Amino acid sequence: MNKVKSIEDLKRIREEALKKRDAKTLSGQKQIIVGMGTVGIAAGARDTLKAILNFIENEKLSDIVVRQTGNIGWDSHEPIVQVIIGEVEKVTYGKVTPEIAVKILKEHVVGGKIVKEYVIEA
Repeated sequence: MNKVKSIEDLKRIREEALKKRDAKTLSGQKQIIVGMGTVGIAAGARDTLKAILNFIENEKLSDIVVRQTGNIGWDSHEPIVQVIIGEVEKVTYGKVTPEIAVKILKEHVVGGKIVKEYVIEA
């Protein structure tokens, strides 16, 4: 790790960190987060995640980041998928089967239209 010897060093380190953060943000304007807690996995989240990854690969989409997280907190709605596009507030979908995941990808992530019938209202 670099030692900070002056205020200029600190500013340089900060700028480098901000550039790295911005690069991550720009490369992932579209994010899909799949709840992979115990309840989600038991409800079929692995199959949902596989369907999402297969769709992205088959359609050769490169501007989407897929992440896994633990329990999102709404066990009765598992599997849960969250979609974040740019700076718009995230949309949380519940009871997402592999077929519903593909519909969400086609209509929301690619098409820009929220699939309201599966949205969990917070």
